[in-house]
Amino acid sequence: MKFTVIFKDPDALWEAIDDTVNELKVAGLSDDELEAVKEKRREEIRKMCGKWFDYGEYLSVEIDTDKKSCTVVEI
Repeated sequence: MKFTVIFKDPDALWEAIDDTVNELKVAGLSDDELEAVKEKRREEIRKMCGKWFDYGEYLSVEIDTDKKSCTVVEI
């Protein structure tokens, strides 16, 4: 048997991306330059995550009880 579960959390993805990007350190850049690099990185990661997260907050997983598996469903 298969069924799909949809998770909705408008903040989880954005907070995880921000937490990760905020750890970025690049020697030799001013604070403004570093912030521009971080914002570009955030945009790239959010775009990539769009493959799995609808509107940046909905994530669907498919549970297969026969295979005992759980798979993230692409949008």
